[in-house]
Amino acid sequence: MGSLKEIKGRIASVQSTQKITNAMRMVASAKLHRTQAMTANFLRYSAALREIAEQLGAVSQTAAEAKSVVLIPISSSSGLCGSFNSNIAKAAQSRLDAYRQAGAEVLVMPIGKKIIKEVRKVQDLAADTTFGNLNELVERGDVFSAIQSFIATLQKMYGEGKIQKAEVIYHHFVSMGKQVIETKLLPLATPLVVKKDAQQTEGSENAEDFITEPDSQTLAEMLHPRMLNAEMYGLLLDALTSEHAARMMAMQTADDNANELLQELTLLYNKSRQQAITNELIDIMGGKVALE
Repeated sequence: MGSLKEIKGRIASVQSTQKITNAMRMVASAKLHRTQAMTANFLRYSAALREIAEQLGAVSQTAAEAKSVVLIPISSSSGLCGSFNSNIAKAAQSRLDAYRQAGAEVLVMPIGKKIIKEVRKVQDLAADTTFGNLNELVERGDVFSAIQSFIATLQKMYGEGKIQKAEVIYHHFVSMGKQVIETKLLPLATPLVVKKDAQQTEGSENAEDFITEPDSQTLAEMLHPRMLNAEMYGLLLDALTSEHAARMMAMQTADDNANELLQELTLLYNKSRQQAITNELIDIMGGKVALE
């Protein structure tokens, strides 16, 4: 049991830390509500855009087996968000091991300072950190040109035969207390619109009769990169929303732990103070008895 001064100092230290965690929790909560609304609105737009692209045939199937893959794990650029970043690192390592066992060459293009740090620890790993700050640009609202450059780079690599698949690993926001890791393939293949025979399409429930200007192939080629840009932006927004939720929950947990610790220290302080008073009374009574 420490002295009263030491216990009082620990109480003051915990109270000071609690003020910081409480402030960070409120900041994360405000950011979460903002990004949550942005994500919900944009994902509806992205889903509608993809539906139009699919109806035009602008979405090509990605090969199930690929010999050259780009992994794009998305983390945060700052800490204090619980296991958010470590879970992404574990998921990325798992996918990397799986592709290597299948004999595929893997290029990692990490987004976020935390995952970049983890990637650099892995030996004999091809990595490109050129677009590692996309998550920070999303939060600042200045990301669209960077995403266009990122998607253009992936499409160029795909067109040159350097990669056959691009897979994004990110946290999907489910609720305030739940964020799950998901993987999503980016359809990089150039769309090829195949005109169906009129007799085959007639009577088909899924057939759509579109009159397009310009022709369907040109429109699909124009729409394809825009759809990819929208999907990538939506994934970054989703990951950012999950990050703020994870940080808010982590700070809430820290605040709760601080309250428990304060209660324990306060109880210990009261016990120590009571014991000190008792000892003083015993000394006084002992002195009185000695004088008598």
